[in-house]
Amino acid sequence: MTEKRYLILEDGTVFEGEAFGAGRGMVGEVVFSTGMSGYQEALTNPSNIGAITVMTYPMIGNYGVNRDDSESVDFHLGALAVREITGQPSNFRCDQDLASYMKDRNIPGIAEIDTRKLTRIIRDKGTMKGMLTEAGKDVDVETALTVLAASDFTTNQVESVSTKRPYPSPGRGKRVAILDYGMKHGILRELNNRGCDVLVVPHDTKAEDVLAWHPDGILLSNGPGNPQDVEAAPEFIRGILGKVPVFGINLGHQLLAIACGATTYKMKFGHHGGNHPVKDLSTGRTEITAQNHQFAVNADSLEGTGLEVTHTALNDGTVEGLKHREHPAFSVQFDPEASPGPEDSNHLFDRFIDLMERQNGKEQHINA
Repeated sequence: MTEKRYLILEDGTVFEGEAFGAGRGMVGEVVFSTGMSGYQEALTNPSNIGAITVMTYPMIGNYGVNRDDSESVDFHLGALAVREITGQPSNFRCDQDLASYMKDRNIPGIAEIDTRKLTRIIRDKGTMKGMLTEAGKDVDVETALTVLAASDFTTNQVESVSTKRPYPSPGRGKRVAILDYGMKHGILRELNNRGCDVLVVPHDTKAEDVLAWHPDGILLSNGPGNPQDVEAAPEFIRGILGKVPVFGINLGHQLLAIACGATTYKMKFGHHGGNHPVKDLSTGRTEITAQNHQFAVNADSLEGTGLEVTHTALNDGTVEGLKHREHPAFSVQFDPEASPGPEDSNHLFDRFIDLMERQNGKEQHINA
């Protein structure tokens, strides 16, 4: 027998639904994701730490969960809100149903709510705080609103999800250091698929320590939260620019911009999902991308930074890609590794490999 559960928004809107997953309650930032699939990746994506994610697709859990699709070892999502949770998944890779998977990992969920109405509220009013109540417990709305008003979200999100010590993922190809700001395993898989010899290092590693490993390139990973809170990143990035090729993804894209003198801002409701069209300005090609971010680079702040826009979002004109005019460095706001989502922009990893090869060729020519 299912138990009642409530989702209360800071504007006073209350949604009554059915509890699934863990029985505990929690407070988090409510965002919506437009992906038709990808709930397992959302649960394990470090960029989602503490968030209450609303899936706009009405039926969730229909293919279950499996051993292959997680984006980290840990489980980071605060809670999941869905219209309908499927109790009998059907897929040849399925190892477990979603509800029991979440219960085993202490992640709460709410089902049988009007996710269409909830999405419209967030779209119109912007991202807001929400409280998911404990399963089976009645709630006093005024008390809940007082708790929400007093709730402040942590600013050390990157520190909490980054690796605490370096670890290798060996290969025989290009040597790449990844700054782990909350790295998705999909990024590591793409580099491994190209034979790269990878070293993943903590977010606060010094530039000289990474350069001492003599990498062919450095990748700045995705991650959660406000890029302004990652205080060590700008100094690190300025310390490597011009010395090795740099590729920034998601949060790494924002941090590259900040290091070069640009600014960022918090979006009204962000981009979350696997169906966001982005235009590559160098080719004129439109690619459908996976995205998951609440902050973006301010286009008006790019003058004098040495950066130029390479990609823009077709839905709202957001800056989606940058490259440096003088140094071998580029970045994208979206997730080229997908995981989940379309693989239209997967070729950017090949561009990174080519950039490292060209840079090595220049160095060999100079040394000769």
